Amino acid sequence: MLLYIIRHGDPIYDPDSLTEKGRRQAEAVGRRLAARHFDRVYASANKRAQQTAQPFCELTGIPFQVEEWTSESLAWRDLSVETDQGRTWAFTSVPNTAFRREESLRAGDEWYKLPEFAAIEGEAAYGRIIAASDEFLARQGYVREGRVYRAERPSDERVAVFCHQGFGLTWISHLLQIPPQIMWASFDITHTGVTIIQFQADRDGYAAPRCLCLSDMSHLYGERLPMVYVNALEI
Repeated sequence: MLLYIIRHGDPIYDPDSLTEKGRRQAEAVGRRLAARHFDRVYASANKRAQQTAQPFCELTGIPFQVEEWTSESLAWRDLSVETDQGRTWAFTSVPNTAFRREESLRAGDEWYKLPEFAAIEGEAAYGRIIAASDEFLARQGYVREGRVYRAERPSDERVAVFCHQGFGLTWISHLLQIPPQIMWASFDITHTGVTIIQFQADRDGYAAPRCLCLSDMSHLYGERLPMVYVNALEI
């Protein structure tokens, strides 16, 4: 199975929707994905993710199914904090240098005990995403056992999930067994960035997720759209 995780296009957060630029990005990624056969398509409960999925769904005739647990609203509720500048993600309010302290590197699965995250219920928030992820992947035929997945129904299916940045990075950290504080500090995903994770079963019937690409934006280049990472950096 190939799992495609796609961030929404350039957004308007209030009211929740896409900008005109975001709509063009959604059309571009829709055309790119429509060149391949997909078996199932999912989107978060947030409108901007659903609007990003819509062009692809119209091209392929595959309707998206809503997965509430992938909502950025839930991730924001659990992983954001109040600062002097207003509410922001807990993981962006801490300088990257703090994440790279020896203590942070050694924290591993107990990252939530770091003082940087004292203001959030990190263990419960991450646990919610882990539990929902495991249930979702079991529906796709891959049942988590320890740090790998037993392939009950191994397949060559393609599954697309249209979701978000904060949620997406957190989910990907779990799938790839990268401690979230390292994922948050060292990786990012841009508007309509496409991440592809392969679940390929070995001879014993187990799959360890493998990242084939992270936040790929080649569809924007192909459509001659601006190659600007999160509206901040031309690449």
